[in-house]
Amino acid sequence: MLGTFIARRARWLVLLGLLTAVVAALVGAGALGALSLNRFEAPGSESMRARDTLAEEYGTGSPNLALLVTARHGNVDSAPVAAAGRSLTRELADYPGVTRAWSYWTDASDTLRDKDARRALVLAWAPGDANEVRRELLPGLAERFNRTGDVIGVEVGGGDEVFRQTMERARKDFLRAETVILPLVFLLLWWVYRRLSAALVTVGIGIFAVLVSLALLRAVVAFTEVSTFASNIALVMGIGLGVDYGLFVVFRFREELRRGAEVPVAVARTVRGAGRTVLFSGGTVAASLSVLLVFPFPFLSSFAYAGVAVVLAAVLGATVLLPAALVLLGHRVERRGAAAGRETAGFWFRAATHVMRRPLLSGGAALAVLVLLGSPFLGVRFGLPDDRVLPTSAPARQMYDKVRDGFTVEEADAVQVVARDGDGRAAGPYAAALSRIGGVARVDSAAGSYAAGEPVSAPSGTSFAARDGSGTRLVVMPASKRLEADPTGLVRDVREVRAPFAVHVGGYPAELTDYRDGVTDRLPLVAGLIVLVTFAVLFVMTGSVVAPLKASVLNVLSLSVMFGALVFVFQDGHLSGPLGFTPTGVIEPSIPILMFCIAYGLSMDYEVFLLSRIKEEYDRTGDAVASVPLGIARSAPLVTAAAAVLSCSFAAYATGDVVFLKQLGVGMALAVIVDATLIRGVLVPALMRLAGRANWWAPAPLRRLHRRIGLSEEPAPEPAAVS
Repeated sequence: MLGTFIARRARWLVLLGLLTAVVAALVGAGALGALSLNRFEAPGSESMRARDTLAEEYGTGSPNLALLVTARHGNVDSAPVAAAGRSLTRELADYPGVTRAWSYWTDASDTLRDKDARRALVLAWAPGDANEVRRELLPGLAERFNRTGDVIGVEVGGGDEVFRQTMERARKDFLRAETVILPLVFLLLWWVYRRLSAALVTVGIGIFAVLVSLALLRAVVAFTEVSTFASNIALVMGIGLGVDYGLFVVFRFREELRRGAEVPVAVARTVRGAGRTVLFSGGTVAASLSVLLVFPFPFLSSFAYAGVAVVLAAVLGATVLLPAALVLLGHRVERRGAAAGRETAGFWFRAATHVMRRPLLSGGAALAVLVLLGSPFLGVRFGLPDDRVLPTSAPARQMYDKVRDGFTVEEADAVQVVARDGDGRAAGPYAAALSRIGGVARVDSAAGSYAAGEPVSAPSGTSFAARDGSGTRLVVMPASKRLEADPTGLVRDVREVRAPFAVHVGGYPAELTDYRDGVTDRLPLVAGLIVLVTFAVLFVMTGSVVAPLKASVLNVLSLSVMFGALVFVFQDGHLSGPLGFTPTGVIEPSIPILMFCIAYGLSMDYEVFLLSRIKEEYDRTGDAVASVPLGIARSAPLVTAAAAVLSCSFAAYATGDVVFLKQLGVGMALAVIVDATLIRGVLVPALMRLAGRANWWAPAPLRRLHRRIGLSEEPAPEPAAVS
């Protein structure tokens, strides 16, 4: 048996674990440079086909670089400023990696000048993926072109620059948070254990999980693209799950010692019992996160790779290395003064018993609170991210605050309409129709420029045909107010206008819209798969169909509070001052989906811990009512300790600069707290009291199936104490 083998080979296993951690650190260090940057884009979508056509056949694309030029004296039409603007445009066009550049001074477009004529824009297109543009091109370009001279001042922006700065700040925020989290987790564990050695080995398992998961990601990179955000998830979840599982194993080991078992026997029993529960828990978390592979977007699928890697590393550390360390530490991990047989005198036993005396009243009150806290989610509006994910101190954010204040048209975010077989000479009526869309300032085409359905200028010298002379393209310039208020609606309106030839609608707003639609369209499938796979795992553990269904409902209630907080705080802007962000009135859907998968997996984590102890009591006594408070009394200190550690860990991310991290920190901390209190402390005992023996019911065919494939913890010979 594994436990017996660990007890006999403990010293060698600990040395092997340390060696593995060192090797993993060396391999994982290379992972950080091998991970990829990603854009919000949907492979195979209409907007991506438009982008590819523009790049391959027209030699152009949506501008992903922008320079905001401010006249130091006079306005942008003065001779010195105009000469400096034209020179700057040529300099940017000649910069290695930039294919095309244009500006107010070269295209004579009023949309590239602000209403006070103090500022103007230089736009450019640099081909390549996010790695090539953000990692290789932009650092040097930004350093060269951010400047202040006697005639003009220049600020560098553009969509790729915004998200380059976002990733840089997110990386710094994560690293800064980890420097706070590790000491904080250690102090919390010391407070829980009252033993330095136990706290150290538990933190060690968390660090081991982070290092090994990063090494595993390095291996995954050899086969597929993995986002840089995966390393951040490894940091967040590695500490969280490693500590969670470590707590569970140490608590169980202490129980076995208090029953009088010798250290090797206690370790063997711990691995046989708690080790199985850790495996179930890891299976639930891994299954929840692996569902993200349903999305055909590298950004989201990377979270699945990271989540599964973390689970594998944390389970290995908790079921093999930690028991080996406990063999060497022995009684030094015991809490002083602990004694067996005191669970009926504890707070959690009394609280659960009180709830079960009035299950309808207690459960109804808790349910009302959860529904109230989750109700803001009914008003959710999914939208697109922009520079306001950055703090006001970020250079790109400061630049775009000036653009929003001074420019009425967002030419940099124009909608691109591409017709590979279209005739530019016949594009006039179509361009006129597009210009009648509400919020469209102007449409440029080979037939001229149109506004409000009327021609406003004759065809310019700009080429709208492909390099071989075929096809045509149109550029739809949105007004800033329409783009800010309803970019997805703008794209939809453009696509609904009947064209005289086959077209693809692209551009930055269309790319973000297709990405958003690709994510939200798969939400029901993702939610269904997560519920299905976690139901299967819990059935294998409990042999019941009622317990998994109840767990799924309770987890949805818990998550509704998290999503309600996202809407109330980050969409509607409450607490934006104390938290230091700018609300945009929408929520970008990727981060809530990630939070859903992590929170659902962690909620099931706690459910597995709780049900395993209740089921153990039920199997031992056969009492469906008395087993509930006893099981809760044995597991609640563990769940409470784990929740305290995780909520503090997640809350540290709310101090970051990037809105995405604030959402992750606030939402996940709240979800963990609610789950460990209202859900596990009130609703679980209330519902289990109402269900009685039905908690463990399954149809006869499924009972027979469970007897063949089911696994559960070994029943304890006698009650254990709560530390």
